Amino acid sequence: MLEIKELRKRFGDKVALDGVSLSAQPGEVVGFVGANGAGKTTTMRIAMGVLASDSGEVLYQGSPLGAAQRNRFGYMPEERGLYPKMKVAEQIAYFGELHGMDRAAAKRATGELLEQLALTDRAGDHVQDLSLGNQQRVQLAVSLVHDPEAMVLDEPFSGLDPIAVDVMGTALKERAARGVPVIFSSHQLDLIERLCDSVVIIAAGTVIAAGGVEELKARETKRLRVRVDAPRDLIADLPGTVTRDGDDYLVEDADDQAVLHVAMSAGRVAHFAYDQPTIAEIFREAVAQ
Repeated sequence: MLEIKELRKRFGDKVALDGVSLSAQPGEVVGFVGANGAGKTTTMRIAMGVLASDSGEVLYQGSPLGAAQRNRFGYMPEERGLYPKMKVAEQIAYFGELHGMDRAAAKRATGELLEQLALTDRAGDHVQDLSLGNQQRVQLAVSLVHDPEAMVLDEPFSGLDPIAVDVMGTALKERAARGVPVIFSSHQLDLIERLCDSVVIIAAGTVIAAGGVEELKARETKRLRVRVDAPRDLIADLPGTVTRDGDDYLVEDADDQAVLHVAMSAGRVAHFAYDQPTIAEIFREAVAQ
């Protein structure tokens, strides 16, 4: 397990992190969500040893994370760290060797990643000649080539088209399926909802909400959506606070069985379920508090 515990960091008078904690279990994909300047990149840089924290700790498998272990991680910074005049395949293999792979193993892993990330046709191109989306795929390949034990990715889907998002998302889910803990940040909240097992929301350097995706959605579920084929309006009959949304009744602060009884007595119930908020809605509500 990768654990980030009670990180604090100041830059002069600015408090960047104020007791930030999050963790990723083996095989878990954790989405790290927050507005620009919330503290996501600072947290990830501290986790990877790029910055030092003022206090707090980063643990891996229960022990303080050191340089040797970080070398076995896959890290993708928000700013691309590629050599623009180097060819794609050569670059990926080179980073594999920097992580301690022998040349043959690095080339073999490079070939597999080129195929997986749909870059085989660009293997001999210079990085500077690629689109930004393809450069992002190369950056991901660089972070994967040494078969990392854990992954920390800062905005890995930035600037990608939907096809590239699917390719990279599949690559991350495959790594997680092998037991690799993955933490990645993103502003694309629909993507967070689709790919992640759990979510951590940060604002102004403080974690304001965290939990499993389904757990967070269930926690926020308070409103029943009811559709009834009835000859009359039911607002006055349904218990609780009732509003209309087109053909649907939205019911809050009421016993669901009481609502169902009234609805069934009035006519055929075409829809009866609690509204499930999206991660985007949960994020907006958490940040607004």
